[in-house]
Amino acid sequence: QVVNAPHKAALSHELVASAASYEAMKAYEKHVAAQGHPDSHAKAKELIATFSGGFIDRMVETKGLDALDKQKAKHH
Repeated sequence: QVVNAPHKAALSHELVASAASYEAMKAYEKHVAAQGHPDSHAKAKELIATFSGGFIDRMVETKGLDALDKQKAKHH
């Protein structure tokens, strides 16, 4: 095990995270539709969820969780 290795992003992880985010957004929209709430700009929400999942995964892999913790600390 290499402790001081630099963080590297893996395309496969980004694709899995993006697909999971997309499916989560679709499930949410299905829930909203079942509750009778109007659903506007659905495709945009799906794409935002997809891209955000991939972005978060890449940030964690390239910068590590320490960078995300620093960002959280700035906002609290």
